[in-house]
Order: sequence, then structure tokens, then C-alpha cells
Amino acid sequence: MGVKNEVSVVVRAEDDPLDAAQPRGKQDWQPDPHVVWYHRTTGIWQPVWLEGVPDLHIEQIHWTTDTASPLVTASVRLSHRPDAPVPVSVELSFDGRPLAEIRTTAVERETTITVEIPMLSNGQAVQDLTWSPDRPRLLDARVRAGTDCVSSYFGITSTQARHGAVLLNGLPCYLRSVLDQGYWPQSHLAAPSAEALRADVELMRSMGFNAVRLHQKYEDPRFLHWADQLGLMVWAEAPAAYAFTPLAVMRTVAEWQEAVDRDYSHPSIITWVPVNESWGVQSIASDPAQRHFVDALVHLTKALDPTRPVIGNDGWEQVDTGIVTIHDYDADPDRLAARYSETDLLRAAVAGIGPAGRVSVLSGDTDGAPVMLTEFGGISFDPDSQGWGYTSAPDPEEYRRLLSGILAAVTGASGLAGFCYTQFADTRQETNGLLTPDRTPKLPIEEIRAMVTGR
Repeated sequence: MGVKNEVSVVVRAEDDPLDAAQPRGKQDWQPDPHVVWYHRTTGIWQPVWLEGVPDLHIEQIHWTTDTASPLVTASVRLSHRPDAPVPVSVELSFDGRPLAEIRTTAVERETTITVEIPMLSNGQAVQDLTWSPDRPRLLDARVRAGTDCVSSYFGITSTQARHGAVLLNGLPCYLRSVLDQGYWPQSHLAAPSAEALRADVELMRSMGFNAVRLHQKYEDPRFLHWADQLGLMVWAEAPAAYAFTPLAVMRTVAEWQEAVDRDYSHPSIITWVPVNESWGVQSIASDPAQRHFVDALVHLTKALDPTRPVIGNDGWEQVDTGIVTIHDYDADPDRLAARYSETDLLRAAVAGIGPAGRVSVLSGDTDGAPVMLTEFGGISFDPDSQGWGYTSAPDPEEYRRLLSGILAAVTGASGLAGFCYTQFADTRQETNGLLTPDRTPKLPIEEIRAMVTGR
């Protein structure tokens, strides 16, 4: 009779609730929630699992594509350097149809494999395989290394910021984005279920948005999976620390590198946002050390992923940013329309003091960079609570009037390459969502969609 082996797994999570040097995003560092910061989430709040694998196994795959090329690159990272050369293969298919296969040998821990897809030669069939919000096509992959075999997927896509526009697959793409805190009243930053994540993506699409800004949170990979599957572009943003110390810098850099590494291959991610509104670098305009830090984050991101634009401090006091982003909670539609359509006013907002009273761009060449309004609106409507917003409506009709006026002004502003409305759903004391905390729309979905799309 065999001996039964017992294994104990102990997981320890350390979380100092008052540590301002810990990257925490919208989780409060004070004992009680205040202003725009919320109740904390602690412990294990994203999926973990136990999986049996060979000693030599595939640890990570980065897929790199370019719509101008028939080549797809798979960067395969093994658990360790193999003791002897190990066979590696990559098989690609689409909708059950084989596309390409290549076999090689790995002698190091990291192996880069380039696969040519004949169907993409000469670019004649590129539109049949590319990923976009309207056609979120995903290619299936099977990768083998020795005795290990994994299934994966990727999307053929490219994102650039130039000529005053965001280019998706080489063509101008107007971004209709919504700010999402990824917060639930019953479970805070942890999704109550996998189905809830898919439902949020579906709601965003049904309301007319083609993109989401994941605000101050490394989002659950299952959300990114559904963004890939259902066609929702993603702005991936880091949670801020609220102290500028060597420890805060080291923690932020370490977590950001892990996030970019983990999420690199999601075709839905179109840009990286390592810093927002000078949070954690409050004196960036006058402190060279803080500016060096943000500069370093931008360039580190470009080193890890040279294929996507990087936002160098979303909202104001930007450095070396691929997209010039502005936060403006003015509730007057006429002023908004003028500010972002009239060339002189738009130039003044970019080159000088922005709507929030801070310099818009501190450094970097922004010639040809698209301009986006990445926070605006914030209209509070919740008669049953004491919540707040940047503007308030006492009844549904006033809410409808304010929302339609602001969205019409922004969607009609010719100087903008896109927008991000604040926000998707109410979050605790912030009642400025388009939905209540339980995801009930405050206006009929079809009305919201017409306002968001401008038609």
C-alpha cells in the first residue's frame, strides 16, 4: 500500500492599509474613505490556481504582430534554461483552418520564433485576419516545448499615434472611451464572478463605447480576455502610490514591469498609462527627481513594448507622451465645443495652462500627437444617496439634458481624436456613473448609445 503524500500550501498576504508608498490606486490610505478614494481590497483579489507542469515548461509567450507584415513573432520563455536542446513548435490556425506551422530548437530560456503566414503575403488578405472592435478576429495557437504543450491566442493589430490621430491597423480610429474603476459594492476591486466581467464588457459595447480606460487598476485578466473576444479597446493604467520615496519608486517599477509582461499579448490593449494626474508625483513641475521618474517609466514601457503608444502622465503635466490627454469637467457645452474645435483655443489648452489649472505638457515633442479629452462629464444623478459628482442633476430629465449636451459638444469637437467619459458605474461616494453600482442604466441603453456615438 502506497504512502499518501500530503502537501500544505500556505499563502501569506501582507498589506499595510496606511502605507502611502504602496501602489494602491483608488484604495484609500486613510482609515475611512475620503473624496475620490474608496474602501480597500486586500488579500488575494484576482484568480490564482494550482497547475501540474513538467519541470521544463512554458512560462510566458509574447505575441508581436504588425498589420504591414506577414510575420508573427512568438517570444517563448521557459521555466529555466534546458539542459540539452529541446524541440519547440508553433502551430497557428483561424476558425479551425491551419495557417502556418514552424519547428525549431531552444537552447536558452528565451527563444524568439518568427512565423510567416502565407495568407498575409502581399497584404491582400490582411483585413480578413486583423483584430479591431468591429471585427475582433483572434488567431489560435498551439505551442510545444519538450513535453509541455499550451494553447494560446492573439490578434493581428497595430496601434500608432501620429498625424493628429490614433491609428488602428494603419487607419484613423476615433476612440469613444469610458472610464471604469472596476469596482463592485459587494467585493470592491475583486469581481464577484467571471460572468460579471463579461457583462461589463458587453454593457460598454452596447452603450456605444469602443474603448475603456481601466482607471488606477491592474484589471483581472478575464476582463481583458472578454475585451479581446468582444472587441473593446483598452487603456491599461497603473495604480498610483501617494508618496514619492525610493520605496514607492521601486514598488511601482516592479509592479508595472510585471503587469506589462503579463498583459503584453492582449490585442485589446492599445496604450499604456503608467501615471495619472501627477498622483504620487505631485511636485513633478518643480522637482527634477519626480520628472525623471515619470520619464523613466515612459521609456521603460517603450523598452518593454515598443509597439504601443505610452501616455506620460494622463491629464496634465505630461512628459514625452504619445497622446496629449486633457481632463476637463466644465459642464457648459458651448465652452467645451469651442475649446476643442477652435484651433487657437485647442492650441492654448495643449501648449499652456489646461482646464484644471496646471501646465498641460511639461516636456517632449507633441507635434503630430493626437489630442484626447480623457476625463469629462462626471454628472451625478442618484436621488437616494449623498454621493457627489462634478455636476449634479436632481431628476432624470435634467440628467438627460446635461448628459446629451456635454456628449454632443465633445463628439462634435473637430480637434479631438477621441474621448473618455467619466464614468461607467457609480462607485461608493462617487455617483457620477452612467449606471448604478449594480449596473442598472440611469437612462435607456439606446439613448446612451445615441449620445455616445453622436447619431
